[in-house]
Amino acid sequence: MAANYFLCILVLALICTSMAATKVVAKEEDQYHLDGGNYGPGSLKSYQCPSQCSRRCSKTQYHKPCMFFCQKCCTKCLCVPPGYYGNKAVCPCYNNWKTKRGGPKCP
Repeated sequence: MAANYFLCILVLALICTSMAATKVVAKEEDQYHLDGGNYGPGSLKSYQCPSQCSRRCSKTQYHKPCMFFCQKCCTKCLCVPPGYYGNKAVCPCYNNWKTKRGGPKCP
């Protein structure tokens, strides 16, 4: 009887934890819908680059180089992908600009 009670409490705790994690993920995804989710080439004005790059680079430990290259890419492409990293497919110019060695130029 006590084992069944413990098992029931454990299952309820797992369900509650799962629901809380889902809400956190949904809240993080909401941050990607800035400006109505309008991303892509030419979606920004050049004066918006510093704020969008600040958002993009806010979670990296290499803030200065990230800001430098992000702003360079934003000025050329007028686009910064959503989120803190990845998601570059929504901005082909930003995604396809490469360094001399062939690596990605834009963070």
